[in-house]
Amino acid sequence: MSRSAVLVMDVQTMVLARIPDPEYLARLREVIDTARAADIPVIYVVVGFRPGAPEVSPRNKLFAGVVARLGDADPQATAIPAEVAPRDGDVVVTKRRVSGFAGSDLDMVLRAQDIDHLVLTGVATSGVVLSTLRQAADLDFALTVLADCCLDRDPEVHRVLTEKVFPSQADVTTAADWIAAADRT
Repeated sequence: MSRSAVLVMDVQTMVLARIPDPEYLARLREVIDTARAADIPVIYVVVGFRPGAPEVSPRNKLFAGVVARLGDADPQATAIPAEVAPRDGDVVVTKRRVSGFAGSDLDMVLRAQDIDHLVLTGVATSGVVLSTLRQAADLDFALTVLADCCLDRDPEVHRVLTEKVFPSQADVTTAADWIAAADRT
């Protein structure tokens, strides 16, 4: 029997500020509430670094820039917004690279809970969602992507990924359709 988990990835204040969507957190909140009501684990994956970011090479173009921006940032910049914040019992995994699996214990957490199906949400579609989807598929997880619970700075990139790329490795649906299916089980 398949056991699912909802992954909420990189839904952090600093990331959301770069891709505004006033309805995003409300949609995501409905998914999280539905998962909890159905006893589906909600696992948060956040990007984070140790003080001084010793795990980030100056050769890493993406993360060297992130570390530079975080240097003077308010600690709330890396926080998960209160509307979708973890509750007691939710697992929060800290990753050190783009994929939710890279530099984290996500695979160990999933395997320890016998989870074999991931429902992916997060920001950005072309970043954490794409990288995590590819690695999860290679690790033989069944996958569902909630297209409207993923955001990207480039709407066309989001469209191409969710309509043309992701379907080869995942079921792609909407939050409303996933919620309706979860309510029937």
